[in-house]
Amino acid sequence: MRVLGINALFHDPSAALVVDGHVVAAAEEERFSRRKHGKRPVPFAAWELPVEAARWCLDRGGVPMEGLDAVAYSYDPDLARPADELGLDDPWDSLRQLYAQRAPRFVEHELGTLTNGEFRFVPHHEAHAASAGLIDASRGSDGRTSVLVIDGRGERASHLAGVYDGCKLETLAAQALPDSLGLMYESLTEHLGFLRSSDEYKVMALASYGRPRHVGALREHVHATGDGGFVARAPDWSAWVPRRGSHEQWTDEHADLAASVQACLEETLLDLSAWLHAVTGTSHLAMAGGTALNCVANSRVWRDSPFDSVWVQPAAGDAGTALGAALAVADDVDLGGVPFPSAALGRGWTDDELAAELRRAAVPFTTPPDLPLTIASALANNGVVAWFDGRSEFGPRALGQRSLLAHPGDPDNLRRLNDVKGREQFRPVAPIVLAERAAHIFSAGPVPSPFMLFVHEVNPSWRQRIPAVTHVDGTARVQTVDRRTQAMLAGTLEQFERLTGLPVLVNTSLNTAGRPMVDTPREALEIFGSAPIDVLVLGPHVVRRHALTEGDG
Repeated sequence: MRVLGINALFHDPSAALVVDGHVVAAAEEERFSRRKHGKRPVPFAAWELPVEAARWCLDRGGVPMEGLDAVAYSYDPDLARPADELGLDDPWDSLRQLYAQRAPRFVEHELGTLTNGEFRFVPHHEAHAASAGLIDASRGSDGRTSVLVIDGRGERASHLAGVYDGCKLETLAAQALPDSLGLMYESLTEHLGFLRSSDEYKVMALASYGRPRHVGALREHVHATGDGGFVARAPDWSAWVPRRGSHEQWTDEHADLAASVQACLEETLLDLSAWLHAVTGTSHLAMAGGTALNCVANSRVWRDSPFDSVWVQPAAGDAGTALGAALAVADDVDLGGVPFPSAALGRGWTDDELAAELRRAAVPFTTPPDLPLTIASALANNGVVAWFDGRSEFGPRALGQRSLLAHPGDPDNLRRLNDVKGREQFRPVAPIVLAERAAHIFSAGPVPSPFMLFVHEVNPSWRQRIPAVTHVDGTARVQTVDRRTQAMLAGTLEQFERLTGLPVLVNTSLNTAGRPMVDTPREALEIFGSAPIDVLVLGPHVVRRHALTEGDG
């Protein structure tokens, strides 16, 4: 069965192709349009159809539009209610619902006629649930896994709790709007001077600098209700701290409010997890929804909930609903066949194609016989490396396909990388480490952790050795590397440890502030040419900054 999944309503428009129950391709439209989160200057244009992403997915799978069995759209307008009936203030709601109703026409106008297939609307939270529950290879031997979805909103709810028995989802609870942990957190993001529905991860980072001294008062507004649901409505944030302008410096008061809301979020998720575990009795939990990108909260659930294990899918936000919608419609998902091999589901180029791009750009390059040693040596000498390897990541995290790498032992490298990217200096960068070495350095988090969706404690004996990746609270958002799927990166980590004694590298996304991650060789060359990066890796090829002036190559 061949199913194209489409997400195109709230933000992060995306497409995914599932063929014979396996994920063939998935990509966000921002990687093609270069508009982060798929947003244009006016609000309603955030709903742009992922035309280029869908075309690429079909091309990657060799499936023409007329060869599809179904197109699955991750929102069901028949379930929706007007925003005012839901207690929401959304001036674009009626236009959004009209857009969703006419989605089949838009899809066929842009992509072609669905000759033999059908167009299927999949409820938003069921698409989120499928994106985690149907690709998670960690479910118990009985084929059952609990699933928890938390985000801003769907058609009329902001949450789903349920259980998968094989490929069948049973919904056990859903929190009606306007109560929403995601919308509450978005409101705080805006009050703290960041971009709503975009910069929530900045609030999570800022929370580490504060004290949760407002938790007692905030619990009135944010708490679980003991029946699988919760209360979550944004209070008047100004009662705690004045609104921060986007160009104003944050203060301890802002950090304290962020820490307090983060703590209430974590408490609520723990209560919801405990309720779900009591009802289902499963040992494993899969999570999705934009709130599941909050890696600090994920770690609390992993550490303190009754579940033995927790898995979060890498594109947990709305982009992932394209994949979930396709999986929900497919009738041939093989749960024993690992339908989701990795997050590297986007575009890629052959070694020869990358070399041709470099020659076309008249950029001198080398193809060293031992790339891991070459790059490890540059990193050991404190160079900043742009790393472009394989197919691009699906989701918001750089996972070693489109990354900036650096030496973790120089505390100034946090500042250097944030300057390269044009980011706020309070934001941390992440460590990457071989999966088999992680437990020696990091604790209080799951290993392996391939998608950078949990935080771990940096063991005290390592904090001074890898200060660039140790956050102010002694934690790090770890990504573990599997040498079977990322051999070149694994080799670089091994060589770097041989040269420095450190089995860790700094990893942050290959982009600048406000722009999507680099996706193509040309974009990699552009950022290399405009930012203080010492070395660019394009597959097996290497470009050195000094070679651009010396003519080495």
